[in-house]
Amino acid sequence: MTMRTLMTGCQIATMLPDGAPYGLIDDGAIVVNGREIRWVGPRLDLPQEFAGLEAMDLGGRLVTPGLIDAHSHVVYGGNRAKEFEMRLSGASYEEIAKAGGGILSTVTATRAATQEDLVAAALPRVDAMISEGVTTLEIKSGYGLTPDTELTMLRAARDIAETRRLRVKTTYLAAHAVPPEFAGRADEYIDTVVLPTLRQAHGEGLVDAVDGFCEGIAFAPDQIARVFDLAKGLGLPVKLHAEQLSNLGGAALAASYGALSADHIEYLDDQGVAAMAKAGTIAVLLPGAFYTLKETQTPPVASMRKAGVPMAVATDCNPGSSPMTSLLLAMNMACSFFGLTPQEALAGTTRNAALALGLSDAGVIAAQKRADLAVWDVSHPAELAYTIGMNPLHRRVFEGRFQ
Repeated sequence: MTMRTLMTGCQIATMLPDGAPYGLIDDGAIVVNGREIRWVGPRLDLPQEFAGLEAMDLGGRLVTPGLIDAHSHVVYGGNRAKEFEMRLSGASYEEIAKAGGGILSTVTATRAATQEDLVAAALPRVDAMISEGVTTLEIKSGYGLTPDTELTMLRAARDIAETRRLRVKTTYLAAHAVPPEFAGRADEYIDTVVLPTLRQAHGEGLVDAVDGFCEGIAFAPDQIARVFDLAKGLGLPVKLHAEQLSNLGGAALAASYGALSADHIEYLDDQGVAAMAKAGTIAVLLPGAFYTLKETQTPPVASMRKAGVPMAVATDCNPGSSPMTSLLLAMNMACSFFGLTPQEALAGTTRNAALALGLSDAGVIAAQKRADLAVWDVSHPAELAYTIGMNPLHRRVFEGRFQ
């Protein structure tokens, strides 16, 4: 028998795009039927069919959709604390990468790890995310850069979804960097590693989307296009690390493939904004990397806002440029560094984050959506982006079950 739950005594930030700010309902009620939301609205409008349910009074707390982290590299081996020291001494991200550090140093550690090692190392980071109300997490490969290790990373990501009450969406990112054994031979790496491994990963059901890093220290647009052509042929959606350090036109390229998202985009130009708006491609803002790398070029938030490009916010959790697990902190950074409003920041970790992952069943509180919710000890939604270093989560609800 499917269990029904009635929640009352709460404010509800539905995050529906129309109506009141945050889609806010004062003195609201939510009816959950199994894993699905059955009804939501003002408590006084509760339909008679639910009137007999025993109510769970949430004591005036705020309920939001469960948070969604739409860009993470949470599965990896080792750490790069030493490079943090190097950056503080003046070395740039690009200088570290060209010296064999950066992504490639994590590649070495990841290749040396077993699947079990990778899961064990990732779980404390994942648990920190869950503790802040995250119910859906995207996890990328991209630190193996060999067929076996890329597949191992994806399998580890799938294992995390089995180990924790969390929805995981996997992204294939073998086009993340050119490994040292293919130095100067990026096209050969794509032909012999990236493309055949994508076919194998897809055949094993390990891939939900395909990503790449379009940058001078990684791959050129024409090389990314070859990866996207195969993804399209396999029926997989694409997304792209684009315009982080320079403008190679990656966002416009991604939009031409109907990409779910273009991520980072600090150097995005008007042409890229227009292309994303036309394609419905989500802009995923990653303030953790901006902060860690001490960048000064900010994404063109005002231009995207004017063009109607939806903006998501994610941790970019990774060992080098964003060793951060706090989506709440990312929200605060997006407001403080990039000029988002608290409402935009919350939409960026709920409704728009769902769109960035191609999800239509999450990110808002509405009938027939997943019952993935977060209950907060706050009096107003703006507090979620306002506070720094404070975790006001009261309880998390995943697939209709309280934790």
